[in-house]
Amino acid sequence: MPNVEKVSVSMTPQHAELLRDAVNSGAYASGSEVVREAMRDWSTKWMQKREDIGKLRAMWEEGKGSGPAVEVDFDAVLDEARQEIVSAAPHAR
Repeated sequence: MPNVEKVSVSMTPQHAELLRDAVNSGAYASGSEVVREAMRDWSTKWMQKREDIGKLRAMWEEGKGSGPAVEVDFDAVLDEARQEIVSAAPHAR
């Protein structure tokens, strides 16, 4: 396999047993194959997490840049939202 770097990985005995079981079952040709698939799955999750963190940071900055915090009466906001929903709904006849 060209362009491969060998690394040593420590794992719990339970994970090692799962890895050996996957290979012994014939589902994978080697422990390395199991680890490569796990890395592909993890890297997809990691990239999504990095993107999510970036979005949250941008939203945080947008919020900070929107001005000072103001006190909000959530009951009043909910009442206003409910009134908007009622007025936007088609009236039953």
